[in-house]
Amino acid sequence: MNEWLLGKNTPYETVYNPKLLTPVTRELTRSEIGIDMPVTFIGVDIWNGWELSWLDNRGKPVVASARFQYPASSEFLVESKSFKLYLNSFNQTRFNSLQEVLNTLTNDLSQVVGCKVEVILYAADQKWPKVSRAKGICLDDLDVSICDYQLSPKYLETAVQGLQTKVTEQLYSHLFKSNCMVTGQPDWATIFISYSGNPIDHSLLLKYLISYRNHQAFHEPCVERIFMELMKYCQPESLSVYCRYTRRGGLDINPFRSTNDEIPDNVRIWRQ
Repeated sequence: MNEWLLGKNTPYETVYNPKLLTPVTRELTRSEIGIDMPVTFIGVDIWNGWELSWLDNRGKPVVASARFQYPASSEFLVESKSFKLYLNSFNQTRFNSLQEVLNTLTNDLSQVVGCKVEVILYAADQKWPKVSRAKGICLDDLDVSICDYQLSPKYLETAVQGLQTKVTEQLYSHLFKSNCMVTGQPDWATIFISYSGNPIDHSLLLKYLISYRNHQAFHEPCVERIFMELMKYCQPESLSVYCRYTRRGGLDINPFRSTNDEIPDNVRIWRQ
């Protein structure tokens, strides 16, 4: 395994180099959260790349965007900075066709994460999934006082009180923030929580989500921790947690974890 590149000064290579890709074992963080392998939830990680470019066989630049998707059951994820450096290495590399670029990306990424990665390329003028407003019940306007910015699952311990009428809700918040576990840089996201079961106190849920504000972890473990703690304390009959993170270095990362066998739409939120 390559050494992590996050937080280090690194040269930006402009000639194709798949060795730049660095795998990160999911077991590293899942053992800390208490997630047994293999995982019992359903999930995918969706990455969108906005700064992809290469040269055609005559040396003329081509620009595109891309969607990369692979299952949460993969043994590895890709360390984000290595992903950016890898995509940058296409800049001065000649490819004979769009299909050759697609095959190269698919093969390299699949080898790194340990399973098939689905790659879709979008040409510069090709229609991309539209920007969408968040749908559901927004938690952000709740009249709550906040004084806890350190991870506090205690808010969920009393979020469900006794047996009540079952509900099905989609909640969301634009206030979610965590920090990179290596560099400490902020990671901003809109988080969606869909569930069926006993009602969850919206104010306590918002306080719980805001308690991640100074928490240091990668995007994927944050979503998995939220999913697991909601399952533990609130015991919904069904649950999905989806974070749409804002982009950094031309990439946005969008982890999804669920009890249901479904794949979410890759629809951009306004901040993305």
